[in-house]
Amino acid sequence: MRSPFVNFAYYLLVVGAGMSVALQQVLNAKLRAELDSPMWAGFVSYFVGVIAMLAAIALTGEPPLSGAMAARATWSSWTGGIFGAVFIGIAILMVPRLGAAMVLALIVVGQMLASLAFDHFGLLGLAQHPATPIRLVGAAILVLGVVLIRL
Repeated sequence: MRSPFVNFAYYLLVVGAGMSVALQQVLNAKLRAELDSPMWAGFVSYFVGVIAMLAAIALTGEPPLSGAMAARATWSSWTGGIFGAVFIGIAILMVPRLGAAMVLALIVVGQMLASLAFDHFGLLGLAQHPATPIRLVGAAILVLGVVLIRL
């Protein structure tokens, strides 16, 4: 069992990741306006992300991607980038229209609803975690948060 300090540190890391998503969306919306193109802004976002991941691979000493590594992955596992592109593209278009807080609140609601379903049904190899009434109340409170942000 991990110490409470380690769990707290993990929670802070994830909060930081969430903050980086907010910053990413605002910067992507700014780039869209500066380039006058949502598609090129999305491309640049992914391209810079690829460079960052290559740097991380080099810094951590990860082995190069091999055919054997690639063969272990199912075809559906390779499609994650498509959903990332949908996420980036919609956020780039919607942040200027709805505002960063509203867009990110709606994104969190979408993530929560999907993750509740993934957990409840154990989809894509996840361990099952039932959608208990308390978890559903938590999701409902997130939806209420979106309503309150909109007011």
